[in-house]
Amino acid sequence: MTAPFELSILDLAPIAEGTDTPTALAETARLAQTGEAYGYTRLWFAEHHGMPSIGSASPEVLIANAAAATRKIRVGSGGVMLLNHAPLRIVEAFRTLEALNPGRIDLGLGRAPGGDGYAMRALRTGGGEEFSNYLAEMLAFEEDGFPSGHPLSRVRVAPGGVSLPPLWLLGSSGASAEAAGQMGMGYAFAAHFSQAPGRPAFEAYKRAFTPSASFSAPRGIVCVSVICAETDEEAEYLAGSQALSWALFHSGELRKLVTPEEAAAHEYTDRQKAIIAQQRPLWIVGSPQTVKAAIEEKQAETGADEVMITTQMHSYEKRRESFRLISEAFGLVAKAA
Repeated sequence: MTAPFELSILDLAPIAEGTDTPTALAETARLAQTGEAYGYTRLWFAEHHGMPSIGSASPEVLIANAAAATRKIRVGSGGVMLLNHAPLRIVEAFRTLEALNPGRIDLGLGRAPGGDGYAMRALRTGGGEEFSNYLAEMLAFEEDGFPSGHPLSRVRVAPGGVSLPPLWLLGSSGASAEAAGQMGMGYAFAAHFSQAPGRPAFEAYKRAFTPSASFSAPRGIVCVSVICAETDEEAEYLAGSQALSWALFHSGELRKLVTPEEAAAHEYTDRQKAIIAQQRPLWIVGSPQTVKAAIEEKQAETGADEVMITTQMHSYEKRRESFRLISEAFGLVAKAA
């Protein structure tokens, strides 16, 4: 029996200890092919900067690569951190992606910087501007909406003859939910790291929703962190990489994604244990049956239309296996076939 909701993938392009960046980035295309083969609806790439364990600093480049390696799965950003970019540049990049891959691209937009203060300074981001101003400027370029006499009204956006793909607003606290609804955009909630409850955000989004050309009805995605293996015990062992890497990162130690062997042998400090204990309830870890039940519970709890899964695992092969097991548990393979 297939799931009453769709499943998708969020990829951060993890860089594992013992491997290199070219290998990690090549894996993004391989995961896109896996997602397509096993019936996932879409694959999004996050934007992060200054993190040795994450290779997704340029989502638009990874989108182009993944789209070229697949035929039908939707590919997009989850998301582009708009404050890091000139709005015109994002319109140009995503019009180009849409022209190259008609009907397969998503543009997810986030408020966060995607890095620490040093990365923000290097990106020349911020400058006192508000996200809403960046978004308004981006939409004005897309819709030719600058008033006569505005200094940017003379700019002709290229390429022409193509529109932006469907727009999604990302949120982790509910702050973007109402705005996403009012503008007729999709809405995605980051339950894979946010402690805030998702249902109030989705309810606010649906109450405020106004139909648009891209969305005739509200469409909400909840993103969850999942590690699936044949047994609960194996999954817990593999999840050790994520747990230790999370603790090290939040202790100020920046490293590639560590091995589960190192995690199992590590002597955790009290602070590291506390860091993991706070975040661990957000992670879904277990066998296909365990994971399926927990994903269904999260979907019912939030009322989302779609569940997007992100998986941080040291072994790329085991990561692909995790997505296969989840697909089979929900009957996605038969649906795709």
